[in-house]
Amino acid sequence: MTVSQSDEKADQSNSNQIAHILLGAICFFKRKEDYMFGIIGLGKMGLNLSFNAVDHGQELAVYDINQEAVKTAADYSEKILPVASIDDMIATLPTPRIVWVMLPSGQITNETIDYLIEHLDAKDIIIDGGNSNYKDNLKQAEVAHQAGLYYFDAGTSGGMSGARNGANFMIGGDQEAWPIVEPIIAALAQEDGYLYTGRVGSGHYLKMIHNGIEYGMMQAIAEGFEILDASPFDYDFEKVAKLWNHGSVIRGWLMELAEQEFAKDPHLENIIGRVQASGEGKWTVEESLDLEVPAPVIALSLMMRNRSLQDDTVTGKVLAALRNGFGGHDVTRK
Repeated sequence: MTVSQSDEKADQSNSNQIAHILLGAICFFKRKEDYMFGIIGLGKMGLNLSFNAVDHGQELAVYDINQEAVKTAADYSEKILPVASIDDMIATLPTPRIVWVMLPSGQITNETIDYLIEHLDAKDIIIDGGNSNYKDNLKQAEVAHQAGLYYFDAGTSGGMSGARNGANFMIGGDQEAWPIVEPIIAALAQEDGYLYTGRVGSGHYLKMIHNGIEYGMMQAIAEGFEILDASPFDYDFEKVAKLWNHGSVIRGWLMELAEQEFAKDPHLENIIGRVQASGEGKWTVEESLDLEVPAPVIALSLMMRNRSLQDDTVTGKVLAALRNGFGGHDVTRK
């Protein structure tokens, strides 16, 4: 390559970067006023995200196979446009289209994203905001890129309350389209509550590790209360949790949820301590084995969840109550 050819290649690269910056700036200012994006999936998280979005000036189209959920969203605000199908959403959204998929991880998410890849146009953007395995994101992004689409994987934390009032996002994806996506993420997140983590897969990978840590923290809290329950002393668990939330080293949202649950049922006697493992904890343990990185606390917390499906313990009751508190996960009650 000659010097002049090298200079031409550098100039072209700089021109492309400037074009992407200008596109992001145009979309940023347009989106602040009237830009519409789409949400597919109006379960506990998707519905609350839609409310959060319109509260922060966004407009959106929404779709779910449950039309009652669609009606609930549309009744909340005239800025939420109900659509009857994914095809209708695609026809409704301005370009470049942004479609946020907020569905349970696995087959339904994968099939929905596959359909979007087939029917969206080049430069449109797919965001997987569920709890997908990052390996699925890598496979889907490769196909999306072949179709000229942009792809983001957004790990979402904060439970239903976060989705409604300001969530925490860990987002991986195509950097050149990030300026287009960021204003939406910023509107939905709490202050300092989002991070662009790099290439596709890095968002859900970080969320996977986050949930593995969550497993260990919840297990420690639950075991502590089980020891207190078996002790020779008569503790008021609600007051203990409240105490620990005021200045102690172990204060935090999980302990706040424990206080709330004990206020409703002092010894969680109406809860059967069966706790499902939703996937990310298992994936974290599998990743630790693949990388040969010891993670005994997370691994044992996963095993304890499996045990809870066979035995009814105080530990299981606390874990079940906490999961219900932050994520609305089902609990089995007596």
